[in-house]
Amino acid sequence: MTTLNVLGTPLVPCSYDPLTGYFRDGCCETDETDTGSHLVCAKMTQAFLDFSLSRGNDLVTPKPQWRFAGLKAGDRWCLCVNRWKEALAAGVAPPVILECTHAYATKVVSLQDLESHAFNGQHQ
Repeated sequence: MTTLNVLGTPLVPCSYDPLTGYFRDGCCETDETDTGSHLVCAKMTQAFLDFSLSRGNDLVTPKPQWRFAGLKAGDRWCLCVNRWKEALAAGVAPPVILECTHAYATKVVSLQDLESHAFNGQHQ
């Protein structure tokens, strides 16, 4: 069975460099063991990275033991859908790559919110 994105088409990989995804396979795939629901493919902004750090989730510092090189603005990353929703409420939600965002994300955030923050290639 093909996994779908929020647009109803096959899920496209989010990033291979840095290698993202709950399974570190480049995709925002999930299963019942993914308690964080890493569903939203987003293009990192410094504002979001700072916000995430302030909430106790350091996405900047490398953690080689988890095959994590640390993120910088401009990187694509599979975010926990609830963290993205929290950032949305705080006004710092990073742009979303819709074709790479898992369809299950719409169980937590609206498609309209995701679409209104869709990355269009022209903003960070």
